[in-house]
Amino acid sequence: MPREFQRGHKARISDLTAGTDLYVGVQISAPGLTVDISCFGLDADERLSDDRYFVFFNQPKSPEEAIHLLGAQAGDTESFRVTLEKIPPHIRKLSFTAAIDGAGQMSQIDSGYLRIVAGGEEVARYAFDGSEFSTERAVMLGDFYLKDVWRFAAVGQGFDGGLEALLKNFGGEVLEEEEDPAAGQDPQPGSAPGFAPPAQATAPPGFSVPSGTAAPAAPAPAPAAPVSPPAAHGFAPPPGATSPPPAPGPAPSVHAAPTIIAPLTPPGGPVPPPAPAPAPHGQPPYGQALGQTPPPPPAQYQAPLAPPPGYGHQPPFGQVPGQPAPYGTPQAAPRAAGVSAALNLYKEAPTGRRWTLQNSKLIRADLGTEGGRPVLARQGSMVLYQGKVDFTYKGAGFAGRITGNATGQEMQLMRCTGQGQAFFAENSDHLHPVELQGDAICVSAESVLAFDESLEYEVRRVEGHGIPGGALFTMQFQGTGTIVVKTHGTPVVLPVTPTTFVDSNAVVAWSAAAQVIVSSQVRMRRNAYPGDTGEGVNLQFRAAPGNFVVVQPYEV
Repeated sequence: MPREFQRGHKARISDLTAGTDLYVGVQISAPGLTVDISCFGLDADERLSDDRYFVFFNQPKSPEEAIHLLGAQAGDTESFRVTLEKIPPHIRKLSFTAAIDGAGQMSQIDSGYLRIVAGGEEVARYAFDGSEFSTERAVMLGDFYLKDVWRFAAVGQGFDGGLEALLKNFGGEVLEEEEDPAAGQDPQPGSAPGFAPPAQATAPPGFSVPSGTAAPAAPAPAPAAPVSPPAAHGFAPPPGATSPPPAPGPAPSVHAAPTIIAPLTPPGGPVPPPAPAPAPHGQPPYGQALGQTPPPPPAQYQAPLAPPPGYGHQPPFGQVPGQPAPYGTPQAAPRAAGVSAALNLYKEAPTGRRWTLQNSKLIRADLGTEGGRPVLARQGSMVLYQGKVDFTYKGAGFAGRITGNATGQEMQLMRCTGQGQAFFAENSDHLHPVELQGDAICVSAESVLAFDESLEYEVRRVEGHGIPGGALFTMQFQGTGTIVVKTHGTPVVLPVTPTTFVDSNAVVAWSAAAQVIVSSQVRMRRNAYPGDTGEGVNLQFRAAPGNFVVVQPYEV
């Protein structure tokens, strides 16, 4: 039987099948709708930087035929052959999409699925229907993405703007040209791989293909795509970022694995000019004369220089539509009139990873991913949950309570388990998810909102002299998982130098490898008189290049 996926679930392809020559079938039952199904080959920035990897009815193959549109067969509305070994190194993700041609909405879909077949056997299936959508006219169904190994994710998120919004999301644009009649011939029936379902067969789950089905010669394996080096620590700005692009800011990658989902500090650079205002109601678009019919539907798609806006993300509350957002804030399509359109600006951000920021102050944890491992969160920080989620008290034990009371690093936690999504926030603090990959970080217990139970944590002593008790304390987290750090306001990340001193009440986190020394300027004689500076105790940081300290504009 195939493995059943729900929206947001993901898995290594090697866990589904040992094969790498795959058949991807998409079936959509929507009476009265015409749906175009396509595949986008995207680079490391999730952009269509090479339009030859936009595989659709008018361009059925990628250059090396790693992606091949096969057409309708075996009960599937559309099907593809994907040969992972032949995908070139600069293509890091394949996004399978569906867009309505003409009027209609995805909520009108009766049923549909995306399935993966390997060796004649269906190994994975993501089923959906119209209840998962509302006014969307284009949907990203599922992704193959490279994160050390090839993986599959069921996405199920879309755009009200249809194919044009989908193209813009991937950095493409629509060219107003006449259609080339010679472009894109229908794929031949013989081009289907032998492992695919037979053309006359139906598509029940777990079907097998007769051994007599003809198969083309196996392609010679190409060199595997190189694994990108580990990303810099999540508190650092993204490498190479010098100025925001002219188009609306791109969203962070859905499947990339930086240690933090969004940078805490924007890179410097000029602010892009505001977008042009939309035409008044009832007036034709700019450049079109009154009474003139609109241009024909787009026939060719190319990649522009502008980066895509993040799919599913909404502008923050108070942002004027049509104006550019600050760096790191993705934007949606221009606002339309009506209550639904206004509320649509603040829709839930798409599922696709374990932790997803809904905005700078609210985060969602998908408890059904990564083996269903639990999440530990600060008591009372849950603001919303969906699905079947259980919350239980997480005690520290007698020894843990004594340690917490003695050090001031006690955390009152709850354990969250189940197969749903839980949303966390506290006091409108800014949230910053940090993903650890076997490394460690020191964080003040006051600055911890939630974290994966797989992480190990302990109270760490910071030695010092001249202060009561002779030491300060912090929490050290280590292992593989995510910790959500909260700050009062936007923090600043500083590299550790021999002369880095931080107020102990404003520090949030620092590299576990950094040496911390308490520097006291307390003088009892001076303290006895008016005029004390109030800066008697500071922390001095010493470490090799590459270490950091995070400071918030607030004293706890």
